[in-house]
Amino acid sequence: MRGVKAIFIKQAKDMTKNFSVLIMFVLFPVVAFGMTHFVARGNDDISDTMFTTMMASIFVGMALIQSACTVIAEDREKKSLRFLVIAGVKPLAYLLGIGGVILTASVISSFAFGYIGGFGQGEFVAFMAVMISGAVASIILGATIGIYAKNQQAATGLSMPVAVVLGFGPMVAQFNERVESVVGIFYTQQINVVVNDFSAGIAYPLSVIWINIAVLTVLFVIAYARKGLRD
Repeated sequence: MRGVKAIFIKQAKDMTKNFSVLIMFVLFPVVAFGMTHFVARGNDDISDTMFTTMMASIFVGMALIQSACTVIAEDREKKSLRFLVIAGVKPLAYLLGIGGVILTASVISSFAFGYIGGFGQGEFVAFMAVMISGAVASIILGATIGIYAKNQQAATGLSMPVAVVLGFGPMVAQFNERVESVVGIFYTQQINVVVNDFSAGIAYPLSVIWINIAVLTVLFVIAYARKGLRD
């Protein structure tokens, strides 16, 4: 646990200096707030929660993947990851330390989304459950991609296509059944299902999300073992 705590503290300090990462956690809730209050409310043709759920899904599918990827790539670029591995830091400890910081920021952003959406108590609990679970999946995926990126610029190039597919795929799926059948196996689609229809229940979506998490964790461990010691 000492290793996890040390990495958590290190990353928390580093993250406060990385504006490109910090802005991700502020920008999406701000856009959701603006679109909700100035466009959706007062317009009978638009649901009051439409922009909140839309921005929340894209936040998990895009912003968190890129944030985690950038953070890991920064460690690789500065050779921090190399020294951590040499020092005996295990993949899980590293992931928990780095991911813990990003997840904490994600929970704060998710609370903001929930407040903006004006969800009822039960809906808010369901919303937070899928948002936090989805955040875990995106952090692991972003970290895995970051392991293969030599620097932060490369991290953006590698993570962007994946983030676009996972972030915008659920939106396209609402209008195309073929796309829906394909993206249904991904955690972002299950988040989209829940936040757009709380009456559908969260048991199945959560099970799919956590299966995604299990698979992504294995991929991260493999990537860390193969690339962690390389420049």
